Amino acid sequence: MEKFEEARDKAIKNLKIADHMLTQTYPSVKDPKLLLAVMENLFLSLTNAMGAILHYEVIQKRINQFDENFESKYNIFKLKVAPGYKINKDYVKLVGDVKNIVIAHKKSPVEFARKDAFVICDDNYAMRALSANEMKAYVEKTKGFVQEMQNITSQRR
Repeated sequence: MEKFEEARDKAIKNLKIADHMLTQTYPSVKDPKLLLAVMENLFLSLTNAMGAILHYEVIQKRINQFDENFESKYNIFKLKVAPGYKINKDYVKLVGDVKNIVIAHKKSPVEFARKDAFVICDDNYAMRALSANEMKAYVEKTKGFVQEMQNITSQRR
C-alpha cells in the first residue's frame, strides 16, 4: 500500500471517529471533554488528508520529498499544492485553525467544562470555548476536505 493510501485511510478513519463521538457518544454522555477528543480526531483527519495529497504529488513527481512534520507539510500544501488543484482557501485555513486550537489546548494552564462547552484558557486567561455546534461545523468542513482529497488521490496516474 502506498503512503498516500495509508494516509487517506487514516484520514477517513479519524473523521468517522470524530463524527461518531459528536453525533452518538456526546449526546448520551454530555461531557464537554469529549469535544476536545473530537477536535483532536479532526486534526488527525485533516493532517492525514493533507499528507495523502502531498504523498500523491510526490508519486506524480510534481513535488519533491518533504519533511514529515506539520509545518513543512502545511507550507508545501498551502503554497504549492492547494493553488494547483484550486482547493478552497477555507480548507487551508481550517487546517491551520484546528492546529491552533489543538496547540492552545496542549499549552493551556487551565481548562474546564462550562454548560455545554469546553473552555481553554491561555497564559493570559484569554478563553476559547469549544461548543457542540462549533464542532458540527468543523466536522462538516472536514468532510468536505476529505472528499476533496479522495477526489484528488483517485485520479488516474
